Amino acid sequence: MSTLIIPSGPFSARDDATQLNRAFKGIGCDAGIIINILAHRNASQRDDIQQEYETTYSYDLKKQLSSELHGHLKKAIMLWMQNQMDRDVSILRQALSGPMVELKTATEILCSRSSSHIRQLKQAYASTYDTRLQSDIEAHTSGNHKQLLLAYTSTTRYEGPEIDKLQVENDAKAIGVHKKFEMDEMGLIQIFSERSRSHLVALQSAYHKMYATDLRRAIKKGTSGSFRYGLLTILQCADNPAKYFATVLRKSMKGLGTKDTTLIRVVVTRAEVDMQRIKQEYRKLYKKSLTEAVHSETSGSYRTFLLSLLGSNDNNNNNNNP
Repeated sequence: MSTLIIPSGPFSARDDATQLNRAFKGIGCDAGIIINILAHRNASQRDDIQQEYETTYSYDLKKQLSSELHGHLKKAIMLWMQNQMDRDVSILRQALSGPMVELKTATEILCSRSSSHIRQLKQAYASTYDTRLQSDIEAHTSGNHKQLLLAYTSTTRYEGPEIDKLQVENDAKAIGVHKKFEMDEMGLIQIFSERSRSHLVALQSAYHKMYATDLRRAIKKGTSGSFRYGLLTILQCADNPAKYFATVLRKSMKGLGTKDTTLIRVVVTRAEVDMQRIKQEYRKLYKKSLTEAVHSETSGSYRTFLLSLLGSNDNNNNNNNP
């Protein structure tokens, strides 16, 4: 995985472990040191630090961080200290079986990830929680939304750039434009769960050419609720995942109060994937930098940590989308 998280100086897991241990000494902890180290280490380096810390101090670094930190900073750093797969697994489990089922969160994780990533995710989910991901989906979702998620997580999709133009046209015809924008929902489930991202991008173009109507607009009018959200997430992430996550971030900070759980989830999970592209899309869409928005909606060490993950380079692209 290429990464945007670069140490400010030569990396030494032993030196980092030593500094972190010092930061935990005394009453409270030195959050500045913790942030300065961990926010500037990539996934592999964070793993090395955790191993070094346990070897040197015979204690789990994540347990130490959990006992020393509080509030939103704790949530953000604890999520950051997990690897990408473990993050998705824990977010999904909480979304599907927590005190309040969070359908949008579960839908976002599942419908924005690649087929190969989901295959590994299902294995990790089963080994971590001793239950199948599909079982939790069946228990906590309903209707066409349930059918879409089950189909999307059970199908192996082609991930390359080639498309079958005839199949694209046939899919556009199959979806069609119906009276009052009522759509063939079972057909939508089959197409959106089985087709590649490249195919869905081509489908949007073919649909517009065939009906002079935007496919996303048709879905918005012809479907509803969590099912509509799932279809739009799949379609938008096929076309431009960075734009999709820019809009999710905007909604998390728009209006009264900040949806910190959403803000933390997106910043942490995308920091080593496509954050620079998300920042570019955010500026295009909202004429304001994402860094400025996060700065105005957060405070203290929590703000410092998120801003450190966002970084300052707006010109560097990262195309490694899970």
